Amino acid sequence: MSDEEFMGVALELAREGAAFDEVPVGAVVVKDGEIVGRGFNQPIGRHDPTAHAEVMALRDAAECLGNYRLPGCTLYVTLEPCAMCIGAIFHARIARVVFGARDPKTGAAGSVIDLFAEERLNHHAEIVGGVRAEECGALLSSFFAARRQKTAVA
Repeated sequence: MSDEEFMGVALELAREGAAFDEVPVGAVVVKDGEIVGRGFNQPIGRHDPTAHAEVMALRDAAECLGNYRLPGCTLYVTLEPCAMCIGAIFHARIARVVFGARDPKTGAAGSVIDLFAEERLNHHAEIVGGVRAEECGALLSSFFAARRQKTAVA
């Protein structure tokens, strides 16, 4: 599968999260062409501020592979990771991160700050941004527009 196809799986997971009224962000972890971890945002439902899509996918992959280190894996996520998620990515030793839409408010892969470019940190990953960005961004925009409309009507 290509980056675009794996991002399509992440988009499906993002839509699943939206069905639970979570911010629609989805993520998958891939090793040797196989999906080994899946996740979508769940901080509201789990009452867990760390339950971002990336963290959920990393947890799933670590359980699947029997190791908290995930070398040689690629993480696909529909939204640029935040600083917390990048910390988890570093600790997991993810080799490559592919994201869709940029996050101008909390993006830590270049939009607000670029933690992957910080030479003093002990791990670095290859970063690819903008894969299916319009589709990823549109999903988020429509989710928040519907939420604002729902709030305005209430």
